[in-house]
Order: sequence, then C-alpha cells, then structure tokens
Amino acid sequence: MKKGCAQLNSETIFERLGGDSAINVGVKLFYQKILADPYIKPFFEHVDMIRQVEKQKSFLTKIFDGPHDFNGKDMRDAHRHLVENMGLNDSHFDHLMTHLRSSLTEIGLESDLITEAVDVAESFRDEVLNR
Repeated sequence: MKKGCAQLNSETIFERLGGDSAINVGVKLFYQKILADPYIKPFFEHVDMIRQVEKQKSFLTKIFDGPHDFNGKDMRDAHRHLVENMGLNDSHFDHLMTHLRSSLTEIGLESDLITEAVDVAESFRDEVLNR
C-alpha cells in the first residue's frame, strides 16, 4: 500500500475518516491515551504538547491524503534521537498503534476504516525506528 494514498473509492481516506473534525478529536484522544501510558509517556516529558498535537494533525492529514501544510522533518530525522538516546523500539511503536486504534474506535469509525488508517500509520514503523 502506498503511503498516504490508501483509497477504496474516489474519496480519500481523510474524507472517509471525517476530515478535519475527526482528525482533531482523534489526535486529542490519542495524546490523552499516550500521556496516561507510563510505558511511552517518558518520550513526551520534554515535548511542547500543543505544538506536537498540531504537528501530528498536519502529518496525519498528509498521510491520509487531506489538504495539509505539513513541512516537518522526515520520520527518521524526527525520531532518531528517541531511538538512539531513549531506546525507542517496536514495543513502544506497538503501544502507539494500540492507542491510535482505540482512539479511532472511540470516535465511532467502522472497523474496516480503522484498520485501513492504522495500516497507513503502520507503514511508517521502519522510518520512525530508523531501520
């Protein structure tokens, strides 16, 4: 599956997810779950969470083929210090994917669409983990 281009019909995944409003609510829930998770919370202790939430909204909008202004670092550069200095690994990424899935479930999306969205996010695992 090509990153950010997953489509089952003429609508983008961004549109099928519910557009900006769904991304906004989903990202808010996602970070609430992350910051409540003692296993991955340490990765966010010195992060400006207001800025992080906005970057994540923009990134997800981009990878789900929505209108975006994402101009952040590529995933390898953005996460390299977390891998090298804090030991970010597959088990941490698994936690993130679990929180993404549960956040999308909580906002009421259908399971097929959730799976599609998680698969798109999952396609960045190797880049995030610098492999």
